[in-house]
Amino acid sequence: MGIEYDGHAFAGWQTQHQQRTVQSCLEHAVSRVAAHLVPVVCAGRTDAGVHALEQVVHFDPPLFREQRSWLMGVNANLPDDVRALWVRPVDASFHARTSAIARFYRYAILDRPVRSALLRHQLTWSYRPMDVPAMQAGADHLIGDHDFTSFRAQGCQSRSPRRMLHFIRVTRVGSQIEIDISANAFLHHMVRNIAGVLMAIGSGQREPDWAREVLIARDRNQGGVTAPPDGLYLAGVYYPAVFGIPRHPVFELLPPGVDRYRPGEN
Repeated sequence: MGIEYDGHAFAGWQTQHQQRTVQSCLEHAVSRVAAHLVPVVCAGRTDAGVHALEQVVHFDPPLFREQRSWLMGVNANLPDDVRALWVRPVDASFHARTSAIARFYRYAILDRPVRSALLRHQLTWSYRPMDVPAMQAGADHLIGDHDFTSFRAQGCQSRSPRRMLHFIRVTRVGSQIEIDISANAFLHHMVRNIAGVLMAIGSGQREPDWAREVLIARDRNQGGVTAPPDGLYLAGVYYPAVFGIPRHPVFELLPPGVDRYRPGEN
């Protein structure tokens, strides 16, 4: 199942005691349709305040229902800030997290002197004008297979700081800047920490080469400010074609042979 959600009013994806989470809302909706308790597994957990344009989950229902029945029934039982986009059957070998080859995040920035009244929880605001070519020059230093210790949260529990970062694309449309970034998997706060570095470069506080200096330092204390969660979206997940999962067009930017990469850990 592909789902989208506005993360502003959630304490993140993962079920937590006495907290409103996306997982708990979705499991409630799926279980109502199935008339049985059904756990769901996601492609990648998101933190409090982080959104999803297309999170992917899998679940094993105890009964058969048509795809339309799942879609309509689940949406009828979801709150307004979560929606199922599509549902389809998959082979029993499919796993939403471990079958993923790449994940795609988008970080969205409003670059203008005044905050937005309408999108205050959907975009990160910068009153400083941003230099997009400088941000792209800094981002280019991070592409490839690297140790991203400088870009992981202090409490990150991943066993290894190495990740394969496939691409970073920085674009502007009017007053909105989008940082599109894909990797085999991401460390805790990795995208927000990369966004913080690129925003410092874009505002002229740092030169583009600073991104490389932060990377090779392998020291989170050298990485600057963690950008806010408001502008962060899990935008898509890339799976082997055999599973037939819809792919976001941005995955055309992936390098040749990416399907041969070992799926990253979450």
